[in-house]
Amino acid sequence: MKESLISIRIQRWVAIVSVTLLVVKFIAYFLTHSVSILTDALESIANVVAGFLGLYSLILSAKPRDADHPYGHGKIEFLSAALEGSMIAVAAVLIFYKAIVNLISPQPIQELDQGIILIGVTAVINYFMGWLCFRTGKRNNSIALIASGKHLQSDTYTTLGVLAGLGLIIITKVLWFDSVVAMLTSSFILYTSYKIIRSSIAGIMDESDHQLLTRLVDLLDRERSRNWVDLHNLRVIKYGSTLHIDCHLTVPWYMNVLDAHSEVKLLEKLVRREFGDSIEVFVHTDVCMDFSCDICEKKDCTLRKHSFKKRITWIVENVSGNKKHTVES
Repeated sequence: MKESLISIRIQRWVAIVSVTLLVVKFIAYFLTHSVSILTDALESIANVVAGFLGLYSLILSAKPRDADHPYGHGKIEFLSAALEGSMIAVAAVLIFYKAIVNLISPQPIQELDQGIILIGVTAVINYFMGWLCFRTGKRNNSIALIASGKHLQSDTYTTLGVLAGLGLIIITKVLWFDSVVAMLTSSFILYTSYKIIRSSIAGIMDESDHQLLTRLVDLLDRERSRNWVDLHNLRVIKYGSTLHIDCHLTVPWYMNVLDAHSEVKLLEKLVRREFGDSIEVFVHTDVCMDFSCDICEKKDCTLRKHSFKKRITWIVENVSGNKKHTVES
C-alpha cells in the first residue's frame, strides 16, 4: 500500500505539471507561430489527458481486492497505459499532417528567442518528471507510472528536436526546417507510442516477463536452501504493482508440515527482500522421490537411497516447466 500511495502522489504532480507546461507551450506557439512548437504543444494535450488518466488508474489500482476482483484492480494500469499510447499515436499523426500542410504553405516565424527559452524550460521540467516517474515505477512495479515516465521523456526528446530545428532556422533563415523537424519528431513519438502499447498488451495478455523471471530464478538459485531439493512450475503474473508468484517446491519427504512451512516462508522472505512487499507468493510443496537423491545436495540426509550425482542449476527454461528435475533431463 505504501508503494501505491507514493505512485499516486507522483502521478498527481505529473498531472499538475502537464497542465502548466501545456499553457507555456501554447504561449510559445502564439509568440512564434512555429509549427514545430505547435507539434510539441499538441503532444502536451495528450500529456494532460494521459496524466489524469494515469492518476485515476493508480487510485483504482490501489483499491483492496473484493469479491468481484479477487486479484485486485491492478489490471487497470495496463488499460491506462494502452490508452495513453493510443493518444500519443493520434497526436503524432496530427502533428505529421500539420507539418506537411506547413511545408506546402509555410507560415512566417517570429519571436524565436522567447519561444526557445520557454520551450527549453519545459524540456528540463519534463525530463526530471519523466526520470522520477520511470525510476519510481520500476521500483514499485507500476506499469502506469513507467508509461508516464517514458511519455514525458519522449516529450523531452521531441522538444530538444524542436529546439535544434529552431536553431537551424535562426542560423540559415530556411523556414522549411520547421516542418522537417516536426515530421521527424512525430515519427519518434509514433515509435514511442508503439512501445507503450506493446508493453501494455503484453501485461493484459499475461505475457511472460523474461527479464523479471531471470532475476527471480537467479535469486532463488543463488540463495537456495539445502532443503530445497527441486523447483518447478514457476510462474509470475503482474496485476498492476503487485506480483503474483506461483511455484512448486520439492522438500525432503520426511519433513513435517511445520518444517515445510518454514522453508516456504524462507523463500517468500528472499523474494520480498528483492522485489518489495507488493508480492503474493503461492508455493505448493512436493515431497522428494527416490530419483531426487541424484540431485539433492543435503549431505546430512540419513534416508538417502542414492548418492548425489549432479547439481541442477535453476534457470528460467528448466523451472518454468511442470516436470520435476532429474539428472537425465
